Amino acid sequence: MQLVDPSWSGVFRAKAKAPAPSSGGKAAKKKKWSKGKVKDKAQHAVVCDKATFDRIMKEAPTWRLISQSILIERLKVNGSLARVAIRHLEKEGLIKRIVHHSGQLIYTRLTTASD
Repeated sequence: MQLVDPSWSGVFRAKAKAPAPSSGGKAAKKKKWSKGKVKDKAQHAVVCDKATFDRIMKEAPTWRLISQSILIERLKVNGSLARVAIRHLEKEGLIKRIVHHSGQLIYTRLTTASD
């Protein structure tokens, strides 16, 4: 029992394509995708040493905007270390809280009484 008619056998064969005329050489080549840029893993401090603590206590209270993200970026410390440092600065009275949100705490430097 034959399911396909033998006279149709030529219909299903793939036809050979004629090569397209190349007019530029390089334009005919297929574009290769780049592998993408890989960001290096950040090496932030996990433990607060004396130099890092002194730098936090000296520099952070002078900044106009203080948040966990800014401490991480500028001082190259870990996120948990930045949160502890912010709490310590607030407890010492060196910074004041502007926004209290579950995701991001935003602080500013203390200003004089005239402001």
